[in-house]
Amino acid sequence: MNKTLAVLCACAALAAAPAAAALNVMACEPEWASLIRELAGDRAEVFAATTARQDPHRIEARPALLARARRADLLVCTGAELEIGWLPLLQRESGNAAIQPGRPGYFEAAQFVALIDKPAVVDRAMGDVHAAGNPHLHLDPRNLLKVAEGLAARFAALDPPNAAFYAARQREFAARMQPAIARWRSDGAALEGVRVVVHHKSWSYLVAWLGLEVAADLEPKPGIEPSAVHLAQVLDKLKAEPAKMVLRTPYQSPRGSRWIAERTGIPDVELPYTVGGSDQARDLFSLFDDTLAKLKAAAR
Repeated sequence: MNKTLAVLCACAALAAAPAAAALNVMACEPEWASLIRELAGDRAEVFAATTARQDPHRIEARPALLARARRADLLVCTGAELEIGWLPLLQRESGNAAIQPGRPGYFEAAQFVALIDKPAVVDRAMGDVHAAGNPHLHLDPRNLLKVAEGLAARFAALDPPNAAFYAARQREFAARMQPAIARWRSDGAALEGVRVVVHHKSWSYLVAWLGLEVAADLEPKPGIEPSAVHLAQVLDKLKAEPAKMVLRTPYQSPRGSRWIAERTGIPDVELPYTVGGSDQARDLFSLFDDTLAKLKAAAR
């Protein structure tokens, strides 16, 4: 083979090969890993630090996570102190200057939305209270649109040659998400005013978006597991003012919700909470499809 032919063959091979991902991105939670894939496609290599069956408040900064964090160009997290128990250690021990607070390689979703449940006073005796507000913001899908805008802009800032690609992906995501939100809200209209028992304030954004009503919380204080005394108090309250269902995440203990369900006859409902939280919740769209389906089935 002559040199000219060899060069042509090499060029053809390079053209046929898939482009390498421009960004190495680490997501703190599965919902952000899914959003990253929507916006960046094959321009990003994505790794999720947690799964739907792990409490994002309480994660161990294991060596495997540190190794991933060292290589990350961008770290995408919820913020609002959701990861306060493990993220600062991960950032510090990673030795990666790019993903430290205040740097372009660190992105907090909470900075792009209006948080609810902001306490007037913060006292550790109140339990696991987040001073900035409730961090479980992804369960109002309208917030995903706002976060997507900020995240696409951050991708463009870190990877300018692909800026137009990220902008186009963000517009396409919004074009699919906006009618989906309208459909979910219409499908969930019958849920407005339905009384639910919750385990933690994991569901506050979902409750507000769909117009549900919280009858009781299984936790006596945020982050404190329900005691027998507190569960008995919840039971007494539900006898006077019944609810339709008890809601919990895949990572929360089912003991309290099952105890209430057995004594009231109302369903104990495990909602997916995030992507991967059920077999059906494979991405952000099917997350809400499955959530609405489970809520409607329990409310019948």
